[in-house]
Amino acid sequence: MTSSARLDTVRRLATPEGCVIDLRLAGPVVRARAWLIDFLIRLAVWLLLVLVASRLGDFGAGLLLLAAFLLEWLYPTAFEVWFHGQTPGKKACGLAVVHDDGRPLGGNAAFIRNTLRAIDFLPLLYATGFVSSLLNADGKRLGDLAAGTLVVHVESGRRPVVSGSIEVGSEPPPCALSREEQLVLIEFSQRAPRLTPERAAELAAAAAPLVAGVDGEAGALRLRRIGNFLLGSREG
Repeated sequence: MTSSARLDTVRRLATPEGCVIDLRLAGPVVRARAWLIDFLIRLAVWLLLVLVASRLGDFGAGLLLLAAFLLEWLYPTAFEVWFHGQTPGKKACGLAVVHDDGRPLGGNAAFIRNTLRAIDFLPLLYATGFVSSLLNADGKRLGDLAAGTLVVHVESGRRPVVSGSIEVGSEPPPCALSREEQLVLIEFSQRAPRLTPERAAELAAAAAPLVAGVDGEAGALRLRRIGNFLLGSREG
């Protein structure tokens, strides 16, 4: 495997039927965003139930305990099983949970991965799960490792840009760059067409001073133009 392939998050799988599928793995940032959306949804439901339960006395207190259990444990499992591996937060972020071989998520795997969220959460704010995802080539937290699952980007119908398909042009860098920084930008401009748009944008975000004012794919394109400018000046 080449170094450029390791930069990307695409996992290519061959099915028993002889088909080849590409799974685009989700990183910790977009997964955290999906979790936050789901948390806000559950919080809104919880606050609504608090208003209702406050009028029901002791019965209301029991209702809140039951609701807390269902929101914490049933909410993610039920959505992932019945809605193609997507909670509302994952759907909003274009993510889904699948088995390691690309099959749709099953009930047992959904139960295992969500039950182990209690361990991934330790000691605070999913610190264990975050460290696990950084140490794992597929970005898996402990629940994913135990359940044999992956969190992937859902195909939106937009095809990644292939090498040589467009001419992005060139532009000078907005500030002075060291030799090492110039080499990194040149390498990025050459490898970016072979990356998925999401991975290219994620890498471009690390060069905040150079992409100030733009983000996402626009930021990646700016870095490619700067890299092309630097490459042209070196060749000239």
